[in-house]
Formats: sequence, structure tokens, C-alpha cells
Amino acid sequence: MKQLYVSFAVLFTALCAAQVTLRVTSIPSNTPDGASIYLAGTMNSWNPGNASYILQPDGLGAYQFTIPEGTGTALYKFTRGSWATVEGNASGGFLPDRSFTFNGAPQTIDLTILSWEDLGATSGSTAAPNVQILSNSFFIPQLNTSRKIWLYLPPDYDSTTKHYPVLYMHDGQNLFDNVTSFSGEWEVDETLNTLFNAGDYGAIVVGIDNGGGARLDEYSPWVNAQYNEGGDGEAYMQFLAETLKPYIDANFRTRPEPQFNALIGSSMGALISMYGACEYPELFEKAGLFSPAFWFAQTELANFIANEATGFSGMRAYFVCGQNESATMVSNMDAIRSSLIAEGVTASETFSLVDPAGTHSESFWRAKFGAAYQWLFADTVLSAPQHTIDTISMRQLANGIVFAKGLDAPIQCTLLNTAGQQVGSLRVENGKNELPELSSGLYLLKPEHGKPLKVFVR
Repeated sequence: MKQLYVSFAVLFTALCAAQVTLRVTSIPSNTPDGASIYLAGTMNSWNPGNASYILQPDGLGAYQFTIPEGTGTALYKFTRGSWATVEGNASGGFLPDRSFTFNGAPQTIDLTILSWEDLGATSGSTAAPNVQILSNSFFIPQLNTSRKIWLYLPPDYDSTTKHYPVLYMHDGQNLFDNVTSFSGEWEVDETLNTLFNAGDYGAIVVGIDNGGGARLDEYSPWVNAQYNEGGDGEAYMQFLAETLKPYIDANFRTRPEPQFNALIGSSMGALISMYGACEYPELFEKAGLFSPAFWFAQTELANFIANEATGFSGMRAYFVCGQNESATMVSNMDAIRSSLIAEGVTASETFSLVDPAGTHSESFWRAKFGAAYQWLFADTVLSAPQHTIDTISMRQLANGIVFAKGLDAPIQCTLLNTAGQQVGSLRVENGKNELPELSSGLYLLKPEHGKPLKVFVR
């Protein structure tokens, strides 16, 4: 009898491991807010409104349903609860049955719902005239791939010589155009144009498309053990900091200083924005964090803020989420905010909004974008003359990293311990400089001329 139990347990584990997950990564932009998406097929006798077959948000911006392992080929479609609201093809017409085949191995199938038959195909592009495609295939050397980049320029860009702040925003597909959006656009262009017409100074927006199936990998520097995804976030942020931002600053009239540059994203896009603002405080001092998926790497992010990232006391961070998005959304968000404050970000330079009616959706983030943008730049004097670096400065960014700017040429510095003894030297040039191997403690980095810098080594 014991052997029978063991055999059953092994069989049960194998069946669970071989389950099929249908994951919908994009739905029509005209999908009604709050609509449920149902799975109907051979697995439930083609019932279009079976409440047990409603797709659930995965917390990462998609909807999914998991089917236990079976045999043969399964046929299915998606509905909004009835055959009158069944999915359609790209033109809004009849879509043949979908199918997948059980193969004894775990499967995750990413899918797109193109239209609903009762609502028809989505209309043409909704992007404003001052939105353009900077490149359909901007090369990302850090990841050896290419990506579509969107560019929004303020209405007076061509008629003035103004220099503008820049918002770097993830999930570019969802920012400006209903046609390319997951489930409706943020209307970033319409919102900023309206604010400009009401007297706002204006801002440039750079939208970076997500990598589809690589989205989770690129939006987290750390691998999530449950999903076995993540880990490319460091390289992705290096692309923004060392490739894309320098290109934008060189080719457009920007304000390159950190107080004029923001990272903004939702869900996983908020996670990578938080990491990026902490990793590159010398480039981005503002972060807009919408429904942050901090749970994906909560411990790793908190440890990074506490033990590695430094020098971001000038940060300004806007947090917003819905009260009931998930069981841990609010507590996770509050914990990361507290971590920032513990490391020197003043409470007044953070803003936290928990909306009782907020949802994990483009429509919620669209409604909050304008207020977030205005708060992030509320204390920033945008009309001041562009700053010119005319002095040498150095500051510590992270453990073992010193950032320098304003140097005409590299300089040689000595490292002194608290007893005034030389323990090493460092050739410092503009940008990031890595300290030599040192024991934990406080040191002075002393240039030949100029003020020494206190550095801490953990």
C-alpha cells in the first residue's frame, strides 16, 4: 500500500509539472474596463461563460489560465463570457479555433487577443502628431538585440531653443498609441500636450518597447526562483544609462543633469525604474513607480538599497497603486519607500498614493500619469539657464564606486586610512571609477589638488 501511495504521488507531481499555461500578453485596446476573459474549449465542453475558467492577472501585466496535463490536442477560444463576445481576427471578424497539443512537458504559451467580434477591430493610430518613432530597431549592445524607441517632443520644440527634461519610460507600446497598446494607451502625449497648453514648460519622453517574452528578464536584475526569469535588468539599465541617454542628449535639446531626468514605469517597469534610479543616481534623480511589482525581487531590491546603492539622497520618488491589486502590493511599496528614507531620501521627497479603486491596468496608470509628472518636477526650475560643469566634483555612488565629473584629463589620487596612512592609489577619470580591494571602513580619496572625498567600504 505504501508503494501505491508513492507511485500516486510521483504521478501527481509529474502531471502538475507538465501542465499547460495559456498566457495572454495583449488584449484589444477597446476591451471594456473590468471585463473578465474566459477560456472556452474542449476542456470545458465549450462553455463560454464558465466562472471556473476565468483568466487571472499574473501580477506582471498579463492574464493566464493553467490546464492540467491531458492527452491529444485541445481546441479553444477566448470570450468575455458569451459567444456574442467571442474573440475575433485582426479585422474584427471570425477567428478559427486555437489549439495546443499536450506533450508531457510543462508549456507556457504566450498569446495575443486581436479583437472582439462584438466590438470590431480597434481604430487607427491615436498617437499625437508630435510623437515619432526614433527607431524601429535601436541596437542594444548590452543584450545583443534591438528595440523600437518612441519619441515625444513638446509642441514648441521646433519653434524655440529651449532645453527640456526627459522622461525615460518602459513598455513603450502602451504609452502613445491604442493600436500597439496592451489594453489601452496611457495617453502620455495627450496628457502632456494638455498640460503644455495650460502653461507647463514641456518635457521630452523616450519610450522603450518591452522585449515581449524577454520582458521579465530585462525588467529585473535578479532572477525570481518561482518564474525562473529575470537577471538581465542590470544590462538593460546599462543600455539606458550608457547608450540610449547619451544618444538622446547628443541629438536633442535636453537637460542632461540628473534632476531633469526621470525613470517611469508600471508593474515590472516600476521595479526596473526603482533599481535604475538607485544604480545611476548621477543620471536619474526622479522615479515614477506605478503599481510596482516589487514582490518579484523584494528582498534583493531592499538589500541593494541598504547595502550597495549610495549617493541618491537627491532622489524624488512617486509611488502609486490600488488598495486591492494584490495582498502584498501596499506593504511591499511601503517597505521600499521606507528603505529609501532610511538611506537618506527625505520623506518629503517621496509621495505615496494608495487608491481604493485602483487596478493593475493601463486605464488606472493613465489616470495617474499627469499628477505624477507634475509632482516629480514641482520643485524643479525648468526655465533656468542650462547648467555648465565648470568645477571638478567627485562622489561615492555605491560600495567601491566613485563618480567624477568636470575633469579635463584623468587625475591620480591617493587613498588614506583614518590614521592618515596611504593604503593605495586610484587613477580617476570622468564617470565611474572602481576602488581597489580594501578592508571595510572609512577612507579618504585625496587628489593632488582639491578637496579629498570620504569613501566608505562595506
